[in-house]
Amino acid sequence: MRNLDITTLRSFVAVADSGGVTRAAGFLHLTQSAVSMQLKRLEELLGLELLDRSGRTIALTASGEQLLAYARRMVALNDEVIGRLTDQAFEGEVLLGVPHDIVYPVIPRVLQRFNASFPRVNVNLVTSNTRQLKSEFARGAFDLILTTESGSGEGGDTIHSMPLRWVGAPNGSAWRQRPLRLGFCRNCIFRASSIAALDDAGIAWEMALDSESDRTVEATVSADLVVGVLLEGTQPSHQELVDHGGALPPLPVQQINLYGAERVRAEYVSELAGMIRQGFEGLKGMRMAG
Repeated sequence: MRNLDITTLRSFVAVADSGGVTRAAGFLHLTQSAVSMQLKRLEELLGLELLDRSGRTIALTASGEQLLAYARRMVALNDEVIGRLTDQAFEGEVLLGVPHDIVYPVIPRVLQRFNASFPRVNVNLVTSNTRQLKSEFARGAFDLILTTESGSGEGGDTIHSMPLRWVGAPNGSAWRQRPLRLGFCRNCIFRASSIAALDDAGIAWEMALDSESDRTVEATVSADLVVGVLLEGTQPSHQELVDHGGALPPLPVQQINLYGAERVRAEYVSELAGMIRQGFEGLKGMRMAG
């Protein structure tokens, strides 16, 4: 009697869903070699080739396609039994990555709503910058990420758009200085487009603050020592949008993109993606009402 192992089947499903061993390993919190070994053992147990490794990407063979439907059902049934008959703190976990500047006001409301619907699913929220989030997502470190980009990124779904604005200290005068003193984080994705806008307008500038810390930039802008750039509506209470009367160039609109919603491992991940979309739809309504 040969018995299929649920852990091995879970790895097989993850590889099929993510399109590769590397991303599957990230989702499963396993090493790439461990996942590859599990797949090899599964093929040896069945005496079948389940994966076509001849191309640049991994594809399922006919046998693999047939097994996938069974594997999904077996993993789902296993998880249902464990969830109903044990006292686990959580039935599952969602790894969500969001840029610092678009956490508020949508994400806290979404987390509250999601927790009411799925009280035993843990949402692990990580805040970072768009470049880092996309890099980590590509390695399988997240189920879902949001990004702020100048366009619709490949594989992303644009769910909202927000204009970039110059920000400074309340009643500040730093924006009047020439060269214009700028403050940015090194990894800020708004940096290049803001500098390009100044160059196109023929406005002299200097990078007065080049920091690794968002908090450092925030404090320096709030002290009226430099001018910064944020998405409209995300500025903290100790900063304000610069009313420059055309003395500074307009900045481009940024797209908020959602990645991962089309390739999920559990129904509750799809539900969370839907709630995030609805949350940002609500922001559109607020802007129209304003």
